[in-house]
Amino acid sequence: MDEQAWKDAEVATDFHMITPMDTSYAELRTEVRMTYDEENLYIIVINYRGKPGPNIVESLRRDFNFGRNDNFLLFMDPFDDQTNGFSFGANAAGAQWDGMMFDGGNVNLSWDTKWVSKVRNHEDRWVFEAAIPFKSIRYDEEITEWGINFSRYDLTLYEKSGWAPVPRQLPSASLAYTGILVWDNPPPSAGMNISVIPHVVGGVNHDFQAPADSRSYRSDAGVTAKIGLNSSLNLDLTINPDFSQVEVDEQMIDLDRFELFFPEKRQFFLENEDLFASFGNPNIRPFFSRRVGLDAPILFGGRLTGQLNRDWRLGMMNMQTDQVESDLLPAQNHSVLSLKRRVSDRSNIGFIFVNKESMGDLAGNEAAAGSEYNRNVGAEYNLATSDDLWNGNFMFLKSFSPDNTGRTFSHSTNLRYSDGNWMARWAHDYVGADFTAETGYVPRRGYIRMYPNIEYLFYPGSGPVLSHGPSILPSHYFDESFQSTDYENRFSYRVNFRDGSSLRGWASNSFVELTDPFDPINISGHYLEEGSRHEWNSVGLRFDSRPQRSFTYEFTIQRGGFYADGSRLMVSSELGYRFQPYVNISAAASYNKLDLPQPWGPSGFWLTGTRIDITFTNNIYFTTFTQYNEQLDNININSRFQWRFQPASDLFIVYTDNYLPGSFEVKNRALMLKLTYWWNV
Repeated sequence: MDEQAWKDAEVATDFHMITPMDTSYAELRTEVRMTYDEENLYIIVINYRGKPGPNIVESLRRDFNFGRNDNFLLFMDPFDDQTNGFSFGANAAGAQWDGMMFDGGNVNLSWDTKWVSKVRNHEDRWVFEAAIPFKSIRYDEEITEWGINFSRYDLTLYEKSGWAPVPRQLPSASLAYTGILVWDNPPPSAGMNISVIPHVVGGVNHDFQAPADSRSYRSDAGVTAKIGLNSSLNLDLTINPDFSQVEVDEQMIDLDRFELFFPEKRQFFLENEDLFASFGNPNIRPFFSRRVGLDAPILFGGRLTGQLNRDWRLGMMNMQTDQVESDLLPAQNHSVLSLKRRVSDRSNIGFIFVNKESMGDLAGNEAAAGSEYNRNVGAEYNLATSDDLWNGNFMFLKSFSPDNTGRTFSHSTNLRYSDGNWMARWAHDYVGADFTAETGYVPRRGYIRMYPNIEYLFYPGSGPVLSHGPSILPSHYFDESFQSTDYENRFSYRVNFRDGSSLRGWASNSFVELTDPFDPINISGHYLEEGSRHEWNSVGLRFDSRPQRSFTYEFTIQRGGFYADGSRLMVSSELGYRFQPYVNISAAASYNKLDLPQPWGPSGFWLTGTRIDITFTNNIYFTTFTQYNEQLDNININSRFQWRFQPASDLFIVYTDNYLPGSFEVKNRALMLKLTYWWNV
């Protein structure tokens, strides 16, 4: 703070409280200064403490949990469109946070870029300083006023505040409520912006259940290049990508009739991911990048994404996968074109085209997996008013395949109003019986769904309760003749306490008329008949403890009926303890007890998991994740060591084991090593 640049910089202070109330200035004082040179944007922040003693932090791990750490965050909108931007920050121990912002207030923390920061703690304050290279962000050089806000979260006083005031029902990341960063001159050009990120991979895999010695060794290399065509448009190219550093997915007990969803974690797909992934809604996605390379290796690919100007955004992707002869899976080309046009306030119109094309010798084979081609064309309107009171999405999709007949389209509507007390939503979906999205995520077809929602929150002026209120959530499914096939009517009541803990209870009535045969435990091989009807009631309760404590816990219990006049008891809990900021230990367990008539009978499934997260420094992490899934009869151990020896350059060592429960006989075992280096040309 004694450097002349900071003495000359303007000070942003007098933050506004967001929670627990949004009608006053913050109790905690925060001072922010910013400056720049030809290469970097700089920020320094003094975060004054409200009480003596250590800050509350979970660990030194990057992209920390916002609600469990004292932190400072920067949100900036370099296109001044109140929709897209970037977030940077740190917790009070110095763990970095960076993410790409989309849809006016969402932050994708899986995105990483190259920047440096430092945190220093003093008795009455902690200070955060950072340098963000212009090469690491996207912006329009002609826009000299950026939307900007600063967020401070302190768990000691349980206060969230922002430099620009934000209504308490919205996240502090909302780009509808920002101040202005005024440039005295147009921001400097990023200049030649080319990054080359090579990687090398080595490892061994041993399948112990194979009849003969099945050790397989791997040594491989690949490269990714990031080319800034200008300050707002980026081209990503990759040859032979590898994703062995990605952590294993958290498993679930599957008692559902339809496919489960697991989010994308692979770094190559994440910059401007919303251009492709946010089209549609959670259950009607024309493109889901995890489909690419799921069953076959990716040979090469490219992505062109970014902002054409203040009003237009473009996303283009082309990925080529190899054929897998043993599975009769042909080589496939996946192409996506996405275009978004800003209209009125913060709303936009989007268009998407998705194409999956089989290629090579297996493409014409009648026994080959998948269709010869599958295409989706769609348009949507995303509504977001300037005050963020109204939000909505209106979408239409049409699919094309070799047998392009029948009802091959889908559409959805979602309109929401939220003013802090009231939240009301109307939503409905339609998916035709013949609609297909082979590179998307559409777990169910041939239905109409209506799922409105209404909620009200009371805010007491004093006492231990911050807010409380009821909500009603009906969800009704119909077939295409508008005959009811499923419904769930749920009444819920939640209580949010001032110390950060929360309690929620609910009661529901459910009905299902099966449209296909279904095994209610998913592993027995015995099926309920198509057309059979099932109805039950259930009640549940969930409690989450206050996040300030070193020991945290949460639990859920649900009791009620199930298919075939059976019953279900579900109990789950997660416990955590932190030796801040270096060690975080957690254990989670859930148990589903099912009482069903023969041929299923009574059964129970445990799903347990432990996680040990050690952050030796801000750049050296070790995580061990153990899972036992009784439904799949599997124990999995995944250990990952990561050393970030330079910004965005990493060494990964990943060890994975799978065992048979009881005997602990090894199913398979793998050890992988991967080295990546981010080189700015």
